[in-house]
Order: sequence, then C-alpha cells, then structure tokens
Amino acid sequence: MTKTEQPRTQWLGRWGFVLAATGSAVGLGNVWKFPYMTGEYGGGAFVLVYLVCILAVGVPVMMTEILLGRRGRGSPIDAIGRMASESGRSPAWSVLGWMAMLCGFLILSFYVVVAGWSFAYLWKMLSGGLAGSSVDDMASIFAANNANPWSLGAWSSLVAVATMLIVGKGVQSGIEKSVSWMMPGMVIMLVIMIGYGAFSGGFGEALTFLFAFNANSLSSEGMLAAMGHAFFTLSLASGAILTYGSYLPRQASIARTTLTVALADTLVALMAGLAIFPVIFANGLEPGSGPGLIFMSLPLAFQAMPLGTLFGILFFVMLSMAALTSSISMVEATVSWLTDNKGLSRRSAAWGTGIVLWLISTMAMLSFNVGAEWTLLGKHFFDWLDFLTSRLMMPLGGLGMALMAGFVLNRASLREELGLSPTAHGLWLFMVRYVSPLGIVVIFVDALGWFDIDFADHWPWLVLLLAAMTLLGELLRPGMKEAPSD
Repeated sequence: MTKTEQPRTQWLGRWGFVLAATGSAVGLGNVWKFPYMTGEYGGGAFVLVYLVCILAVGVPVMMTEILLGRRGRGSPIDAIGRMASESGRSPAWSVLGWMAMLCGFLILSFYVVVAGWSFAYLWKMLSGGLAGSSVDDMASIFAANNANPWSLGAWSSLVAVATMLIVGKGVQSGIEKSVSWMMPGMVIMLVIMIGYGAFSGGFGEALTFLFAFNANSLSSEGMLAAMGHAFFTLSLASGAILTYGSYLPRQASIARTTLTVALADTLVALMAGLAIFPVIFANGLEPGSGPGLIFMSLPLAFQAMPLGTLFGILFFVMLSMAALTSSISMVEATVSWLTDNKGLSRRSAAWGTGIVLWLISTMAMLSFNVGAEWTLLGKHFFDWLDFLTSRLMMPLGGLGMALMAGFVLNRASLREELGLSPTAHGLWLFMVRYVSPLGIVVIFVDALGWFDIDFADHWPWLVLLLAAMTLLGELLRPGMKEAPSD
C-alpha cells in the first residue's frame, strides 16, 4: 500500500459517498435530458441500449476513477500523480488530473445558468408566472426569461452562492449533510408524481413507451446518443467522482459502491420518465419535443391537471435539488486542490473559486441576451464551454484514465485496491483496456463529426476492431515496461 497523505476527512460511511455520487450523477441530465432523449429516440429500445452502455462503458470507468481517488487520497491532480509515482511512471500523467479538474470547473461555469432555469421556473410556478394556453406561449415565457440578463444573472448567481455555501462547510457538514436530505427528498417527490401519474390516464401509454422494445424505432443516431449519455450522466472525467472517491473509507467495496451508484442513477432516470410521460400523454402532448419538454410542454400540462400547481411546484423543487447536487460535485475537485496545495481554508477556497466561477458564468449567461451577437466561429461563449468540455475534455480524460489503469499502473496495486475475485478483476481489466476505450472513441469521433460514419450500420467492423485491439494489446503488453504484478 502506498504511503500517501490522508485526507482531512472521509465520508461518515459508504452511503455518504453513494448519495453524493448519485447526486452528482443524477443532476439535470436525468430529470431533464434523459426523458426527452428517450422520447426523441424511440422509447424502450433507447433505454435498453442506454443500460448496456452504462455497464460496458460507464461502470468500468467509474470504478477506475474511484480507485484512483481512494488510492491517491487527494484531488485529481494529486491522486493521479501519486498513482503514477507508485507505479514508477512519469509525473506527466497528472495532466489527466488537471484536465478533469478544469473540465468540472468549466462545466459548472455554464451549468449554473441551466440550473438557474429550474430555480426561476420554481418561482414562476409559485407566483403564477407560467400562465399560457399553448406551447408557443410557454416558449415565449422561456425566451423572455433568457432575454433579461438581470433576472437570468440573479438566478445563476443564486445557484453559485448556494453551491459555495454548501461546499465551504466541508465534506461531512456541508456536502454529505446536504445530499442526505436532498437525494431522499428528490426520490420521494418522484414517487408522489409517479403515484399521481398512475391515475392520470396516461400511465399505461408511458409504460409501453419506456419499456416496450421495438428495434425498428432505434436509429444509429439514437444508439450513439444512448452511449454518449451513459458516459456523461455518471459525471465521468470531470473530477467529481475521483475527488469523492478520495474520501471513501478503505473498507468500502469499490465495485459494489459503483454498481449501487449506477443503479440508483438509472432508477432515478427511469422514475423521472414515469413521472413525466404519463402527464405528457394524458394531455395529448408530444413526448419527443426535445429540451422544451421540461420548460415548455410540462408546465402547460400542469395547468390542465387537477392540483397541477402543487405538482408543478414539487417538480421544480425536485429539479432544483437535482441541479444543486451536481453543482456541488463539480466544484469539489478545485476546492480540494486549493486546500491541499495552497494552504487555504476550505471556506476561503470555496469563495475564491466562487468569485472566478461567477465571472465566467456571467459571460456564459450573457450569451442568451446582450452577448447574443458575440460569437467565435459561429459559437457563443456558452456553446464553446459546452463544446470544449463535453466534446473534447470529458472523452479524452475518460479515455486517458481507462488506458492508464489498463496498461500503465501497477497491477498488484489495482488488485489490492479493488479487492475483486480473479475472474471479476480480469473482466474489469478487459473492459478498461478495450471495451470502454473503444466506446469512448466512438462517442468522441461521432460528437466531433469528423467522419460521416453510421456506426450502428457498421457494427461488425467495430467488433473486428475490438478483437484487433485486444490481440495487439496482449501482444505488446509483455514487452511493456510495467511494474511487477505480484
């Protein structure tokens, strides 16, 4: 076991990590994005591909991140650097930590704007500001919300301040205590909405839509969307899971904890679908209406249903909590690094980070109003933050961590930290060496649009490529300078 600095604190228990990591993973991606993607790409077939991708790509990479965090006991930069040093590798590998930390910070810089929408809509629901008779009326309300920089900026700032207040209190008193009521509260509100949906008249249609498998309804674009969402929904390669892993107690099982988080994340996504689609179907609205499903179609449906205002308030409270649990996780890596390396108190690190975050997020917020004409190569500042993080930094960071664990690090250290049976360890190693990297490369190439390739129609070539990668890796591995495995 490597001699590394111990963190100042750890989660009070395994469930503290599970709730925090699930909160990070859930976010707006599950409650907002997953339902409309399911609607857009054909329902049950999309869900099945998504679940397969969670297991094949998401779980192995998440196990790797938690392993790196707990073994390295530090921020992404420090943890990866220590792991590389333990295996006799170059400290240059810590660049993956820098990329992850910067990625999480930049994501949060535009995420607080999106999270601000949920808080703004909660207020509109409470104050009666969501009155409209058509989707077009709701679209006008949404556009007006974004066109006002003072209003949009105030809601974004509220998210930033709330995030820093929680993170500044520390791991146990701030993050763990907050998610210990926010996550169960969010699930309870989902259960209440599902209970209502069961009697709304659209529940059977929603069940069929979500779980009936129709292979013809899934396009190659949908398959790639499922793979991409499976990777991004677990907050991978953004520094959040790795940093949270550094607080995980030594006795906790990484594999069991990872599977619990992945299962909880997926269940919340499916529950969100069961809460939203019955309302949509019962009111004759379009389930594949894209991002507007939450902020345009659903508010219209709430107006038409009994106790709609109450359920609308519950929904946007839940959406706001989901946004906040993700925001907390994305800034933790930066705060952890500042406290570990710059001698700052946690409170000072949080508020110093918050000031920089506020400045950058203000630029992102202005992309929707007074800065709408400020573009570079056709993209606004908000779009550039999204592009750089989701299209470049996250895939490259995830790929780098998988390959580092699969081919670079000391195998004895990995076995000791994971504590898996030989068969399970061999399966994990195969996944992080070949299957997960191939999946990430496919996501990466498709997202950038470099090649006009229909991957779903060329799956035999992907299988052949996987076999070739496996053979080449096994042929080269004995000759690689690798730390002893025993």
